[in-house]
This record gives sequence, structure tokens and C-alpha cells, in this order.
Amino acid sequence: MSKDSKQSAGRGSAEKTEIPHRKNDELLKGIFKENFPDFLRFMYAEADQLFDFPKGITFLDKELLKIIPDRDRKSSTRIADLLVKVFLLDGAERWLLVHTEIEGGSDPNFSFRIFQYNYRILDRYNVPVETIAIFTGDDKQVRPGKYVYDGIKTSHYFNYLSYHILDHEEGELLAMDNIFAYIVLACRKALLEGKVPEEELAADPSTIARALIDTQKYDKDRIISFLIFLKNFIFIRDNEINSIFDTYIYEVTGGTIDMGVLEIVKRQERESGLAKGLEKGRLEERKRAVAEKRSFIRNLINQTDFSDQQIASIAETTVAMVEDVRAELVKK
Repeated sequence: MSKDSKQSAGRGSAEKTEIPHRKNDELLKGIFKENFPDFLRFMYAEADQLFDFPKGITFLDKELLKIIPDRDRKSSTRIADLLVKVFLLDGAERWLLVHTEIEGGSDPNFSFRIFQYNYRILDRYNVPVETIAIFTGDDKQVRPGKYVYDGIKTSHYFNYLSYHILDHEEGELLAMDNIFAYIVLACRKALLEGKVPEEELAADPSTIARALIDTQKYDKDRIISFLIFLKNFIFIRDNEINSIFDTYIYEVTGGTIDMGVLEIVKRQERESGLAKGLEKGRLEERKRAVAEKRSFIRNLINQTDFSDQQIASIAETTVAMVEDVRAELVKK
């Protein structure tokens, strides 16, 4: 590795410590929710023959909080839990407990804890519970898939579905044609933060984004939501490197998605307490964000001699957008 690469990697390592862990936990939990049917299709090969998706999915966050209060959670363990009600095609109701161990979590009591949560839900609500454990750490992460208790004449065997983000190779995930496979890829790449230069790390989001866009399977809102997750989950601090990704998205979508504008909208939603991704019905807000951005760019063009690249960097947008505004001014 060159001296510059080592320095870049070193900067990435220092910057990673500045990212609040809770931010990534919430991002991961949010993207699981938005793509839960595809998560089930990823985990259950027979999902479409098993689950009645048209009946809808209900997230039971309040019920989960009653079952797993904060006092039961160890501060050293980072988790993102979901309790979800789904229906089977035979009409039966099922509750799914999805427990995600973030990054390096390796609790030696993990399997007992999962068994305990499963039983608490069954005892409190008297409903069948399917437990799924997702591990997002490196290859050293402990990832048990069962809890076994043997007494003298009493024994208990509790088996649950588990998955680790390293269970599939990258090529397998890219070929799956499932948005959750791309979420798994993002989790794998996030493990490299601080370990490789940002220039190298930044190539991965573009590869993942292109795979999603090329499927032509998801509507624009789903794609936008995923791209925002991807850009924030695989954290790149360098603005110039970020602008390369923004420009790439702008180009491969024919200018229909501008990540710079989307970041403005996302920030506005967060400040107003509505940080749940871009939802339908926000067209006016998006238009206002675009107008503000373009107005700022026009002022820079009219009042400075900066290049398009410099203006794009200052405005935190793409060169393509600056060129578009400049062409608009020329016409006038």
C-alpha cells in the first residue's frame, strides 16, 4: 500500500470514531422495515407460498418494548430488534421476532437471551413466535443458532433461524435480484470503514446501486430510500469522493435522481421529526429543495468566477446540476 493510501486509511479510521453508533443502528432498523417482505423472501425460499403479503405487515414496536425493556440490554451489545405480525396463506397469524446483532456483538449468553425473548412473547400474548437472528459482524463474531438445556430428566432444545452477512459470497448476493441482498452487501462493506482508503471504499456503493437500478424491479421511491441508506450507512466523509457517487447516480438514472437534492430533503425531514425516508406525497417539499439549490448555484455563477467543479463542491451537488443551471442562464 502506498504512503498516501496508508494516510487515507488512517484518516478513515479516525473519522469512523466520530460516527455515532446509534445512527447506523437506526438506519439498519429502518431499511429492514421498508423492505421487510423482501427480507422474508431472502430468509425463506418459500416465502411467497408461505406468507399472505397482501394482508399486510404490522410492526409491534410498543409490544416489543414491554417484552425487552432497556434495563435488560447490556450496554456493550448493539442491537436492532423488530417484532412483526404477519399472516400465512392458510389464515394463521404469526409473530416474528427479528433480532439483529450489530457489528462485533458476541454475547456468550446470546442463545439464552433469544430463547428468553421468544418465551416472553409467547407467554404474554399467547401467539406462535418465529425467531430470526441476523449477525452483521466480521468473521470472528460468535453466531449461535440454538439454545440447549440438559438437566437430569428435563431437557430443552430451542432452534431458531439465523443468518450472518458473510454466509454468501459477494457475487451470489449481487445475482440474487433481491433488495435485501444489497442491504447485506452494504453491511459487509461498512465493516471496511477505516480499514481501506475512502477512494477504494467509495467504489462499492456505486456497484451496489447499479445492481439495484439494473433490476428494474423497484419503484423510484424504493430506490431513492435505499440510495440514501447506502450513502449514509457506508460512511464517506470526503466531499469530493461523495460527489463522485452523486454524479454517478445522476448519470445512470438519466438525471431523475439527484443525491445532493435528496440530502437536503432528508435533512429537512429529520429536523421536522419526520426522518422516515422519502415518502409519497412530498412532491412540493422536493420541488422547494430543488429550487433553493438552483437559486444558490445561480448566485455563485453570477457573483463568482468559480469553475463548475468548485461550485458543485460548495453547493454539495453534482457538476451536472451546475452545468444545467449555467445553460439555463445562457438561454436567458
